[in-house]
Amino acid sequence: MSDSSSSGTPISTPPPESPATMAEEPQPSTIHEGAADPHAPTGTAEDRKAAAALSSLDTQDDDATGKKETDSKALGEAMKNLRVQDAGAAEKKKTVKVEPADIALLVSELELSKAKATELLRAHDGSAVQAMTSFITPAFA
Repeated sequence: MSDSSSSGTPISTPPPESPATMAEEPQPSTIHEGAADPHAPTGTAEDRKAAAALSSLDTQDDDATGKKETDSKALGEAMKNLRVQDAGAAEKKKTVKVEPADIALLVSELELSKAKATELLRAHDGSAVQAMTSFITPAFA
């Protein structure tokens, strides 16, 4: 009996398959893989200047000393604008008449300083009961 596999011709193995390649769609030139999303544009020109000044602090640019001076000026202006906005928030606080007896009550019972007791009373429209209740009530409840 003769076997056809022993005829002397080697059986060839199929070539290793190349890795499956998927058809990739070309991406627009504006999209960069792994790039962070750009920040939303801010409202005013001053806000944009402040944002540019803050972002320039992150860059490692050692060759331009004039640029650093300009950036520090812009950063100073941005910080000044922040202080102006904080002052505007302080002006919005309403004036609340606080009784000296209520301050003394909070100081003696809750062992607070006069400044803290006054602040607590103003936050609760001068009501000593509400101020004491909020002070002793846990924040998570």
